[in-house]
Amino acid sequence: MTRGSGKSKEETLIEMNEAGSPNGEENNGFHSSANAGVFQLDDATIWRKRTLFLKYRSRVDKQHQSKDSVYFRDGKRRIDFVLSYIEDKEDRKQERRKLYEENMQKAGLELELEDKTESEDGKTYFLKIHAPWEVLATYADVLKIKVPFKVNDIPENREIPVSWLFTPLLLPDHVMRPDPDYFTSPFDKSKDDFFLIDDKETLFPPSTRNRIVYYILSRCFYNRDDNINKDKRGIKRLLNNGTYTSAFPLHDCRYWTKSRDTHCESERYSLYRYWARFFRFYKEQPLNLIRKYYGEKIGIYFAWLGFYTEMLFYAALVGLICFIYGAATYDDVIWTKEICDDDIGGQIVMCPLCDKKCGFWKLNSTCNSTWQSHLFDNTATVFFAIFMGIWVTLFLEFWKRRQARLEYEWDLVDFEEEQQQLQLRPEYETKCTSRRRNKVTQEMEPYFPVTSKCARACLSGATVLFWISLIIASIIGVIAYRLAVFAALASVMKDSPTNKMELVGSLITPQLATSVTASCINFVIIMILNFFYERVAIWITDMEVPKTHLEYENKLTIKMFLFQFVNYYSSCFYVAFFKGKFVGYPGKYTYMFNGSGLRNEECDPGGCLIELTTQLVIVMTGKQVWGNIQEALLPWLKNWWSSRKARSHPESLYSRWEQDYDLQNFSQFGLFYEYLEMVIQFGFITLFVASFPLAPLLALMNNILEVRVDAWKLTTQFRRPVAAKAHSIGAWDEILNMIAVFSVVTNAFIVAFTSDMIPRLVYLYAYHPGTELTMQGYVNNSLSIFNISQLHSDNTPDPGENPAWFNNSVITTCRYRDYRYPPGHEYEYSHTMQFWHILAAKMAFIIIMEHVVFVVKFLVAWLIPDVPSDVQARVKRERYLVQEYLHNYEVDKLKKQLNEMGGGECICPTVAQPLKHEVVSECLT
Repeated sequence: MTRGSGKSKEETLIEMNEAGSPNGEENNGFHSSANAGVFQLDDATIWRKRTLFLKYRSRVDKQHQSKDSVYFRDGKRRIDFVLSYIEDKEDRKQERRKLYEENMQKAGLELELEDKTESEDGKTYFLKIHAPWEVLATYADVLKIKVPFKVNDIPENREIPVSWLFTPLLLPDHVMRPDPDYFTSPFDKSKDDFFLIDDKETLFPPSTRNRIVYYILSRCFYNRDDNINKDKRGIKRLLNNGTYTSAFPLHDCRYWTKSRDTHCESERYSLYRYWARFFRFYKEQPLNLIRKYYGEKIGIYFAWLGFYTEMLFYAALVGLICFIYGAATYDDVIWTKEICDDDIGGQIVMCPLCDKKCGFWKLNSTCNSTWQSHLFDNTATVFFAIFMGIWVTLFLEFWKRRQARLEYEWDLVDFEEEQQQLQLRPEYETKCTSRRRNKVTQEMEPYFPVTSKCARACLSGATVLFWISLIIASIIGVIAYRLAVFAALASVMKDSPTNKMELVGSLITPQLATSVTASCINFVIIMILNFFYERVAIWITDMEVPKTHLEYENKLTIKMFLFQFVNYYSSCFYVAFFKGKFVGYPGKYTYMFNGSGLRNEECDPGGCLIELTTQLVIVMTGKQVWGNIQEALLPWLKNWWSSRKARSHPESLYSRWEQDYDLQNFSQFGLFYEYLEMVIQFGFITLFVASFPLAPLLALMNNILEVRVDAWKLTTQFRRPVAAKAHSIGAWDEILNMIAVFSVVTNAFIVAFTSDMIPRLVYLYAYHPGTELTMQGYVNNSLSIFNISQLHSDNTPDPGENPAWFNNSVITTCRYRDYRYPPGHEYEYSHTMQFWHILAAKMAFIIIMEHVVFVVKFLVAWLIPDVPSDVQARVKRERYLVQEYLHNYEVDKLKKQLNEMGGGECICPTVAQPLKHEVVSECLT
């Protein structure tokens, strides 16, 4: 709040309230006697100023403690979680809150309420929750949270050659390593003196504390002990039914400045300063600090994203070199020169590309598209496709090693078993009416009948198939659009009106215009279907009632990726493997639907590769741009609007919980969508990379921005997420491996069937004229001849559609893209032997390329161990030390007990008879 000269507004309010309402009650008609003619205030203004006065008074009453604090009013107990609610007249919600809070207190949690008069809007209550040591210790034991027991004594031997080169990329050591390196062991409450506990209040970091509290909140009932209803429990249900409006842990300070509280870590400020700003894009990520503040699950995501971005640099560099090679060798390409030559390409008359509305045309009109195609369809394409097959293997293998190192450093080595046993979803426990004995633990556990599981799985599968069918139907619709619009554009643009446009006019052809508009329409359809399917996928996954959080995420991941795979890639598969492959020939064309008049599309004489490139660029780039707008701009606008009234408040009045309440909620699917976005991108740069070597470069540029955008929005625009553990990227790892294998096949088929690489090589080595290897005459050889007089009336251009230069009395034949015998031949319009030679060469290339790449992939995977040797040694060392220290601890404890007992007797747990003190002491020594 701003202050003017003289008295502040707060002081003026205090004077007015002391004069008009000494008992603190609201006086809607108050005014200062000194300013009777000035303060004529309406009810809303009075209420607003009255609220500010109460805030000022509460600040004074609380011993001048700033409300931008993460502690209770006593300044000692830390706020581990905050619940908010708006009081209404519905008795059921009030009763739920009362019972839920009573049960929280029975679980050992301590509560403190901030009245609505203290809040910015004057109607929101904030319930602050603190977990004392007894609660933390109990649940740390239950959840097997690892705690340090000895300083790590294994020296670091990770020397980096010429490390001085990387100095500008490094962050300060206190940011990269916020905590010393310890050997750790699962916490045992009965052995708390075994662990290194300097201060019980700081032993568990805030991320662990909020994870424990959320575990309790998820399992707390909101009914009485004498009326147990398993449906009535968990904070998620209370949020869904409106009992509470939000539940979140607190950020430790404002992101742009450190907290004034010396006991506060101000880790959010450090993250923003060193990580969440774009101009830090060249710096390494403080992964240990991210893990400490947000938890392992978010830390693993950023570790994977950063590693993926680093590996993209090498793919982008090689792709750029291949693109430069294509541009540099353009002048040496004989077939391109022949197409653009007026004496060769200018004399070849091509058959109409569509019925009625398309006229005859000359081959040299495709000169520009042929040049564009050569940028991507050249000798380097084959090399780059093979390189990417090996690159993706290296990426996945080296990520396994990086992940293994993080698992050790972050105490996640034995996490899989914990995840399965301890992280049962409350929804599963609630909906399971049956129970059965666990064969391993011999304890009763919730059980879902097999018949119910099968029925739900069948319904789920049918729903997914229905939505995939919708995608296929939309793709067919886009194809029909391409066929219809191409005919219309060919008629409109036959006189080349776009040539009058500067710079790009000569580049716009009916094929290019159709491809670009169809790709844009396809992208819009993709985004619309995504919007609806996301909600359907969550609904059917909830309906299946997965047992654990891990199982839930894996089921949702498979459903979402299956849909997204078809949604994003189907149009690219159509252009790569179907367009131009089932066209027929003049006089016997193939149609999309019988009697529809929509003739199947043909490729340019330069091939369909340039069109696949166009499709890939539009969908991939459009998705990345739209994704960044959704991720960064929308949360910023929402936060700006929701906090517009409070931005001028000093931090002493704008409380820490209100600041976080005004931020966006980071949903349980927030990280899921981040992974999905990156995996879809991974598919683009691997499945179709042979058609666009610059795809890894575009992905690299996007990911450099993506890392900082994700960091910025998480640190500044979202509430602090509840910390969660994860030892890997989960089901995404299997999906990446599947894409890696599939990409070898798709790229082999793209090089063989979509590009013209194989037909050119066959011509060069088997069908070239003369004795020397040459590509001269290739264009003429690749085009077949058709007698115009044999065209059906349905295929003949309408009057006025043919160009002015066309004279049917002089021009009697046209050319088309295929290998067929000419008119008058014994096998007229049948495939030539060259066609079968080329087909055989294509199949041989696919088999050879796949086998070569797969052999190299498996060899590389076999040669590179999944776990680095030093990590294996550290894991063994830690397990050995845990056993040794626990043994020594138990022995010392038993000695102490025996010494206290003097000469008494004790019972050895493994022996049925009593042993004398002297015998036990002798054994122990």
